[in-house]
Amino acid sequence: MPHHIGIVACSAEGAALCYRTICTEGAQILGPHGHPEVSMHTHSLAAYMQCIYSGDWQGVGELMLSSASKLASIGADFLVCPDNTIHQALPYIEPRLPLRWLHIAEVVAAQAAEHGFRRLGLTGTRYLVESEIYPEKLSARGLEYMRPNTAEREEVNRIIMDELVYGVFKPEAVAYLQRVIGRMKDEGCDAVVLGCTEIPLIMNESNSPLPTLDSTRLLARAALRRAVQGQSKT
Repeated sequence: MPHHIGIVACSAEGAALCYRTICTEGAQILGPHGHPEVSMHTHSLAAYMQCIYSGDWQGVGELMLSSASKLASIGADFLVCPDNTIHQALPYIEPRLPLRWLHIAEVVAAQAAEHGFRRLGLTGTRYLVESEIYPEKLSARGLEYMRPNTAEREEVNRIIMDELVYGVFKPEAVAYLQRVIGRMKDEGCDAVVLGCTEIPLIMNESNSPLPTLDSTRLLARAALRRAVQGQSKT
């Protein structure tokens, strides 16, 4: 039996994409309609944002831990979180986690290294791109990175928080992200991290100026592999 995947969710659109990917792509490994057992828990996004707006990353961590504990109590074997930004709070709770946690940035960094990329552009919320979530994992593999400039951070953050998390997808948002990614390409990046779990809903290989590292789907596929291979540990 594949292991039971626990999803610590935050925003609905990103969590839904991760869940759908696990379930639909599971059939490629387990046969028609097959996928591992999956459970998901999320607190209100408003509760997360209240903590994030006030810089209370300990509070963010406690919400994550609450979800993790509930998932452990119903039989999950390991955990994933399809939200890049709140990984910033993981160090506050890591010693108390009831189950092993598959880190989204580690998954992306491993994929980037496997494909031979050298310099990655980062996209995501302002909180994500100003954090060390990706720089730490990329640097550990000898990879360089580029953050968006200040104006780009603010506008991409607005697009994510005012549009994408509500399921609003506008051509103008696509065009703006294309310009940001295009500038990163001009400045030497050879791939871009879609480091917000909603960005893959509007950006992909077909419309991005750079090859994309889709953090949401990469995490889902890594979870699938771990579930099937039985590699999780408590």
